[in-house]
Amino acid sequence: MGAGHIVPNLAMDPGLVYDVTPQDYVSLLCSMNFTRNQIMTITRSNMYDCANSSSLDLNYPSFVAFYDKNVTTGAMLTHRFRRVVTNVGDGRTRYEVKVTAPMGTKVAVWPQSLVFGKKNERRDYYVDITYASDGEGMVSHGSIVWVEESGKYNVRSPIVVAPTSGGK
Repeated sequence: MGAGHIVPNLAMDPGLVYDVTPQDYVSLLCSMNFTRNQIMTITRSNMYDCANSSSLDLNYPSFVAFYDKNVTTGAMLTHRFRRVVTNVGDGRTRYEVKVTAPMGTKVAVWPQSLVFGKKNERRDYYVDITYASDGEGMVSHGSIVWVEESGKYNVRSPIVVAPTSGGK
């Protein structure tokens, strides 16, 4: 899932980027229980590492929280995400987060500000999405936006909360 329509001029100077490496994709395949042969077919290599592959979460600028739609009504389900961003904007700067929580959820982001001393610095942040099961199994949408202190950059990441027929 992308983060929406692209405005080419803004895409050339995004402010923050989310880096993903080839090993991140291999780790995802490992976490999804792909076989050795399947991974070799996709990567065209037998040089990969599944040793620390326990997460279905990639460092993408979006968040998808699945929940079992058959869970007891009123049950609280929390998904935690970690993201790493690189400042490719104007050197020393600060971003503050603004949250629009999907219906029926609470979204916590920490830290609530990202401070960069120079260009190409990396910072990580965490997002907890807590869903109170309503028994209806509805998909809901929201977002977080990192707003740069001068207003030059607004880096939006969509949030989707969606049911599955089984636990994920």
